[in-house]
Amino acid sequence: MITRFLLTVLFFVGSLTLAQKNINHKNGVANYGYDVVSYFSGKPREGSVKFAVKHQNVIYYFVNTVNKTKFQKMPQKYLPQYGGYCAFAMGDSGEKVEIDPKTFKITNGKLYLFYNKFFNNTLTSWNKDEKNLTVKANNNWNKYTNK
Repeated sequence: MITRFLLTVLFFVGSLTLAQKNINHKNGVANYGYDVVSYFSGKPREGSVKFAVKHQNVIYYFVNTVNKTKFQKMPQKYLPQYGGYCAFAMGDSGEKVEIDPKTFKITNGKLYLFYNKFFNNTLTSWNKDEKNLTVKANNNWNKYTNK
């Protein structure tokens, strides 16, 4: 009986860790605290702990109750592609690379985030070959999520 309980607990903890492992977060907060719904209005905004939601064992902040509710109803619509890691890096090399939360693109209703530091805006590179990089990024991301 105790063994079965411990195995259940270990499985649960392991699955939570795996979910967190594939989401770009810092101290359990996704997207550097930016409201993922706000991107779809054209301007990313920092959310507030006042409007926090836990999803896939990671916390998302929102700017208001409206955005929080939208996310709760349809999180898949608003979640960034590739767990919030840099879309260009995922397509180019298959690596999980940090992002600048203000550098983004929405294509076909999907949110893509990009690294943009030290004179290296990867959104520019992504735009040059978006179609091929998207296919490669999707394939590379599947290697992380199908483990």
